[in-house]
Amino acid sequence: MTKDYPIFEHWYKTLDWIFKTVERFPKFAKYSIASRIINEAMETLDNIIEAIYNKNRIPFLDKINLSLEKQRVMFRISCDRKFISKKQYEYISRELNKAGKMAGGWRKSIQ
Repeated sequence: MTKDYPIFEHWYKTLDWIFKTVERFPKFAKYSIASRIINEAMETLDNIIEAIYNKNRIPFLDKINLSLEKQRVMFRISCDRKFISKKQYEYISRELNKAGKMAGGWRKSIQ
């Protein structure tokens, strides 16, 4: 059923990239920002699944949007601290924006 939802497919691929990327953070950052990024990214996935399987989707879509915004900030910090490159930051920014547009479009279609 999840294959019918492009946001799920997109986020699943993005989540894989996030895992691979934060695994390379310095050891001292793995227990702080890296774990927060992973937790927030997994929360996004949870909310996408919740939105798929619930009739009242708007609260979950709002949570997705908030979660994506938190990740934007954390990745910006990661770039500023040089845990990720500018190129990686540009990539994840595009993917987060794409997911946000998908969630926003989905929200708009059900209002």
